[in-house]
Amino acid sequence: MAHEKARRADATVALGNAVVLDAAHRGDIRGAFGTLGEHEQSGARSWRRRLLALAVIIGPGLIVMVGDNDAGGVSTYAAAGQNYGTSLLWTLLLLIPVLVVNQEMVVRLGAVSGVGHGRLIFERFGKIWGRFAVSDLFVLNFLTIATEFIGISLGAQYFGVPAWIAVPLAGLLLVGITVTGRFETWERLMFVILFGNLLCIPLMLLCHPTLGPVVQHFVIPGIQGGLSSNGVLLIVAVVGTTVTPWQLFFQQSNVVDKRITPRWIPYERADTVIGAMVVVIGATAIMVATAFAFSSNGSGTGNPNAFTNAYDLANALKAHIGPAVGAIFSILLIDASVVGASAVTLSTSYAFGDTFGVRNSLHRSWREAKSFYAMFTGLVTLAAVFVLIPGVPLGLVTTAVQALAGVMLPSACLFLLFLCNDRDVLGPWVNRPWFNLLASLILGVLLVLSVILVVSTILPNIDVPRLFVVLAAVMLVGLVIAIAINLRARRALPPDPRMDEDRETWRMPSLALLNQPVKSRGRLIALCSVRGYAIVAMVSLLVKTILASHGGH
Repeated sequence: MAHEKARRADATVALGNAVVLDAAHRGDIRGAFGTLGEHEQSGARSWRRRLLALAVIIGPGLIVMVGDNDAGGVSTYAAAGQNYGTSLLWTLLLLIPVLVVNQEMVVRLGAVSGVGHGRLIFERFGKIWGRFAVSDLFVLNFLTIATEFIGISLGAQYFGVPAWIAVPLAGLLLVGITVTGRFETWERLMFVILFGNLLCIPLMLLCHPTLGPVVQHFVIPGIQGGLSSNGVLLIVAVVGTTVTPWQLFFQQSNVVDKRITPRWIPYERADTVIGAMVVVIGATAIMVATAFAFSSNGSGTGNPNAFTNAYDLANALKAHIGPAVGAIFSILLIDASVVGASAVTLSTSYAFGDTFGVRNSLHRSWREAKSFYAMFTGLVTLAAVFVLIPGVPLGLVTTAVQALAGVMLPSACLFLLFLCNDRDVLGPWVNRPWFNLLASLILGVLLVLSVILVVSTILPNIDVPRLFVVLAAVMLVGLVIAIAINLRARRALPPDPRMDEDRETWRMPSLALLNQPVKSRGRLIALCSVRGYAIVAMVSLLVKTILASHGGH
């Protein structure tokens, strides 16, 4: 009902030729480092003015990327270094194209459409698929926020601060930096916290790394000790933590909330690339630090089961290198968890606003957007209480969340790929054929990694290297078939005059005025297949988690 009401009202709030569901999403771009006028032109600018414009635009891409280096990311990179030394550094180079390609698509969707990711899914795929996508996101995000509080509690534990003090304080901090009623104030506070990510550099230097093994393993792929199930699983974890559904929802809505329009897309792309580079540098520093902390030549412990949890690792760093290193790692973990919790919670609140047609903007005060901020505060409170419940298997929750994210990621990426080929939504900004090929390849790789992660969680004794080879072969065959179908469909499309329009000024018309998408059997089969896989995998994971919590296998 709320969706239909918002749809009917949509035509009346369209300004110019662009849809604006919340008046707060229209106006000057206000960032942490200045303001750009709503009608200011992006062309014919000196390098100085371009850099000043980039300083204003920068934010959504950097925040979403650094938010990816959250509690789970820090733990995964630390485990890779401790267990396998520098031999897995090459996997970090894979993060850049995966991150940039997926997040660049939501940048275009946000800037051109002017609406959030959840709203577009509801409008272009219907209520059933919209409810699937958003309900999945709500469940996954709640559990992810819980893992961020687990990271905060583990980091605080190193300093002797009990969880019942650290977790509520972190919750109050999250609410305090968000409920300001000014987008630029929120962004400035987020940047202050983001600077904590720089602690990974002194962490690495204090572990006295040598350049040779680092350069070698960045360039030459390999796994210390040879290809094994544990090694392949860690590769899956490193790559699989790079793109999660919440990132897609967050950056698109944050681009809309920051009022970024198509003329500023190149600057937001640069923001996204910078964020991806920062993530890789941070991940590299953590992996190198833990590799050299336990071995002078960067080979780590050589024990695939050496890593247990972030708290034990901090104590191991203290024992091997010194108290300062253990303290820096713990502070880094807390900082990463706070950034991740803020971004994940905000992506949920944005999606809540999209789903129920309520105001969802950081430009609005609490009084103007009570439902939006109440959703944020409620999620933080519930996740904090969940983590503090005695007897909750926090280790199992963390493992299950990682696997669950792997389950939901392919369907999120499939929705994204379809939306970026919707000419009614993106007009001249739709994906080019070469970009579709690259995005499809990445989607196939992510699907393979997802299946491996889920299957190995359910069946821990399975031969992971053999499973990887089989799934990779199936993926390549499927990719060839998909390309052939796509090329045939493109040839059948009549010329679209929108493709020749000015890209800088083209905006998606009001949602109420768009043509309904043509029903495609291929699209339906793809969505149903991915959804069917997700349902089976989620049920299996739930059973596995319940059995494990009761001591079963």
